[in-house]
Amino acid sequence: MEIKQTDQLDTIYQDARTIRHHVFVEEQGIDESDEFDGTDSDAIHFVAYVDGTPVATARTTVTEAGIHIQRVATEKAYRNQGYAKQLLAYLLASPMFQDAPMFYLGAQKTAIGFYQRLGFEQYGEPFTEVGIPHVNMRKVVVKQN
Repeated sequence: MEIKQTDQLDTIYQDARTIRHHVFVEEQGIDESDEFDGTDSDAIHFVAYVDGTPVATARTTVTEAGIHIQRVATEKAYRNQGYAKQLLAYLLASPMFQDAPMFYLGAQKTAIGFYQRLGFEQYGEPFTEVGIPHVNMRKVVVKQN
């Protein structure tokens, strides 16, 4: 598996957008205007490729609180093969985020276990976004001395 990243609206971004369209718009029925809300140009996009095929994606934004992970998605034919896990492990270990105090995200309730296995914990109250139940999750970074 190869992972590529971009902060431009280039071909890697277009691959991320295609995955997100398949998963969020077509499969989950999220309105396209909600999924593509005009904030993609503010994010770094990560795409996992298997034999040149884009299979999983995530995006990040840097905030005062830490690194906000969003839009984690895997193409249906490639699920349960560890690609999203490898992509997030890469992201969590990325030198570009070495000074981040934490990583955080809004997880769909069906994905809570996935994120817990990566070391994330729930916090705050559950909420609904685009008609889908979510919970806030975070992974605090412990600095090694």
